[in-house]
Order: sequence, then structure tokens, then C-alpha cells
Amino acid sequence: MAWVRVRRPPLLQSKLLCLSLLYLLTTLPLALYVSFSDPSRCLPLHLLLLRPARPSPPATPLFEYPRDYGVHKYSLPTPRALCSDPAVFSDYNTVLQEINGVGRNLSARHRAFPALRYQNGRRDSFAGNFSTEERRSFFNHTDSAVEIPCGFFKDFPLVGEDRLAMESCRGVVVASAIFNDHDKIRQPKGLGSHTVKAACFFMFIDDRTHRVLASHGILEDGHVASASAVVGAWRVVTLQQQQLPYEDPAMNGVVVKHLLHRLFPNARFSVWVDAKMQLTVDPLLLVHSLLAGKGADMAVSRHPFNLHAMEEAIATARWRKWRDVDAIRAQMEAYCSHGLQPWSPSKLPYPSDVPDTAIIIRRHGSASDLFSCLLFNELEAFNPRDQLAFAYVRDQMSPRVSINMFEVEVLEHISVEYRHNLKRDNGGGGGGAKQGIARMASSRDIAGSSCEGYLMKMWGEPSE
Repeated sequence: MAWVRVRRPPLLQSKLLCLSLLYLLTTLPLALYVSFSDPSRCLPLHLLLLRPARPSPPATPLFEYPRDYGVHKYSLPTPRALCSDPAVFSDYNTVLQEINGVGRNLSARHRAFPALRYQNGRRDSFAGNFSTEERRSFFNHTDSAVEIPCGFFKDFPLVGEDRLAMESCRGVVVASAIFNDHDKIRQPKGLGSHTVKAACFFMFIDDRTHRVLASHGILEDGHVASASAVVGAWRVVTLQQQQLPYEDPAMNGVVVKHLLHRLFPNARFSVWVDAKMQLTVDPLLLVHSLLAGKGADMAVSRHPFNLHAMEEAIATARWRKWRDVDAIRAQMEAYCSHGLQPWSPSKLPYPSDVPDTAIIIRRHGSASDLFSCLLFNELEAFNPRDQLAFAYVRDQMSPRVSINMFEVEVLEHISVEYRHNLKRDNGGGGGGAKQGIARMASSRDIAGSSCEGYLMKMWGEPSE
């Protein structure tokens, strides 16, 4: 009787090959799922594993909002898929130790040029209502004896308890503001276990916003001027409407946004967060990575679409972000006549003339403080659209301020943007005294304008 030997197919003779095929078949569906669902899908596996660890979030939510408050409605999508981490953050404990060390060192100041002294006294407006030539006279700051106008020529309605708390804030202050019930109070995400104690979180609101929050049971009913409430991470400071320096809520918000170095005189760093934004990264990590790590005085995102200041001015008029078009025209005419130029490579290391100022990270020192003062003076002179005056002040002040203008992908990585509260009236958006009907521009508007040369350069047209 003959034996018949049955051979296995060559494909099955290799155990290693069989295991490899089995591994491929089991992991391929998972890989496809991750590729189409994970925003970091472009990262190789070894980079995903080596990304710096974020601080673990608190075990319990910072604040439980009532269901009818609708804090998380109307978020805006981010269409850009991130193919890599746009920002790298250091170890949380290391950052915490360094930031606390700076806060304890009262003599630690980043001064690239003489310290600032501020003008005091009383004038007919909060910023002093200086003329164009008077404002420009402070752009070249080389003499520490010269006093800079920087607001507060009228009182800002802070009660003693709040003022003391603000003066005692050292290290990092995180600030935001809601006026005219324009936004929601949103809690920052991704906070480390010690950040709420290590940093100061201040939310400034007016009477109208206070009444809405009280109607939802978030704050006590009625105006409480003698004490501030704590809502999650935020210390909520209510400012009496009749004592605010401006009738326009946007201008009152600009006071807090750009004069944090005066409201918090002992803070070393500040993180401004528009109330439409929600932080998703610990602010201490932002200061360390985007500001201190870059050796910059200030960090702000580039605008996602506009490169030139004039592009932003046109968009402001077109989309009615500020309805007094004639005032925008007068502002840009004044800036062009005093040397404003479109962006070009000669302006490097500044990569753009238009920022997205929804989040601003500052080192409180002479450079960023002077820039904030000069910018604020321009905002009172014209309108609260800070993107229009940004390049004009930045390019003409001396000495220059160091700004880390990071990519818009970084802004989308560290925050989530939400829509403003929907209003039935038209009083919530950018105002201005004149509400004229917008019309299309024509070539007649350019001829003879002080911005004619600017526009020709921006459009790449030869100028005579």
C-alpha cells in the first residue's frame, strides 16, 4: 500500500506570513475608521504616540448650567483638517513651576526699552480725545520721562473688593467680557488640576447681561455691586451700566480687552479670550508655548482670509461689522496719509497686517503695554474694530514690538468658536452714528485718495 503525501500550499507554509495576513485583516477596518473620523488622521502612528501629554482635566465639571441657558448652542465648524499638531506644549508640571516662579519674582519684567509712565488727570473722554498728531507724537517712545496717554481719564466702575482682587493677581490672568448680553459664559476646557488656583479668571459683564444670567439662576437676582460671583472658573465682575465710560458696549469691551495691563498691574502675563470663544487648552500652556517659548511680547493669530489692512476695512464695511462707512473711509485715509502700506515681505518677521484678535496672549512689559495703549487710543478716535488700526500702530511705533502671529490652525486647535447670541433688534452689532445704505465702490472713489497708492500696490497695479 503506497502512502500519499499531501503538501500544504506554499502560501500557508510560512507562519510569519500567516500572522501578518491575520494582523492586516484585523487592523485594516480600525485603521480606515480612524482615518475618516480622527482630525489628526494625517499623523503617522509614531507621532501620535509621541505627542506631549495634556494635563488631565478636573474630575467634575467646573459648573453645571441650567438646561434653558443653552451655553453650547451655535458652535461654528472648522473646515480645515489638521494633518499635524499645529502647536507643541511642554509638560504641565514644568510649565506650572515656571509660571509660578515668575509670579513670585516681583522684579521679573521683560523690558526691551524704557518703562512706561501714564498720564493722569481728567479729560472729556476715557482715552483723552487726542488729535491725530497728538496720538502720533507718542509712537516714538525713547524717553522714559514722557508720560503716555493710556485711558482712565474717566473712572472705570470697579468696586473696592474687585479692585483689590485684580491688584493681587500675579502670574497669569485670563480675562473676557460680555456686554449687552452678546455671548454666553463658557467654561474653559483642558485645565490642569492646579490652573484655577494658579491663574486668575475674570469675566466682566454689564447690568443687562447680569439680569439675563440672574433670570437663569446663574447669578443672584438684582444688581449686587458689593460682591462678585464665581461661575465655574470665572470670577464675574458686574459693572454698572450708567457708570461705564462709553454708550457703545463694544467700546466698553475694548477697555478690558486692550488695557489689561492697567486693570491688573501686577500680572506678568494675560490671556484675553473673546466671549464667543471657548478655550480647549490650558492657558498656562498657551503662555509657555506661544509667548515665552517664542521670546515674544505678544501672540495672536493671523486672520484666516485677509492679509492687508485695507482688505479688512472693505470687509468691515461690506459685512456691516461697523456701519458708519464714511468713518471707516476717513480712518483709512488718515492712516494712508501717515504712511500705512500694504503688507509685503519687507514687513517680515510680521507675516500679516491683519490679526484675529479673538485670543490675545501678552507678556506685560513695556513693549506690549505701549502697543496696547497706542492701539486703544486709535480705537476711541475711530471705532472699536481693532484689526483696522493694528498694522498702522505696529509698523509705526518705535522700538518695535515682537509679535508671534501664529497660523489660524493653531487658533482652531486651542479654542472653539460659537455664534453670538441672536438678537431681534439691530442694536447688537457694530454701530456708529450713521446708518446709511451701503453702495458699491467705483474708480471715482480711488482717484485722488490718499490710499490710491496703497490700493495700487495691494492690487499689483503700476502707479504713475
